[in-house]
Amino acid sequence: MADWGPVVIGVVLFVLLTPGLLFQLPGNKRPVEFVNMQTSGIFIFIHTIIFFGLITIFLIAIGVHITTG
Repeated sequence: MADWGPVVIGVVLFVLLTPGLLFQLPGNKRPVEFVNMQTSGIFIFIHTIIFFGLITIFLIAIGVHITTG
């Protein structure tokens, strides 16, 4: 049986936390901007920290597993 939990969680978080796609933290003019489609190094760094924290919580602390077969 294959464990698809890490793959699914990783893909969903990657899509949701892509800087500028749905939201951007911090924004250029406001603390949070939505559907901005612009990015820079600080935006990428902050979204990477959020991604790492959430994936750690979901995979290690909660232990999400999706098995097939």
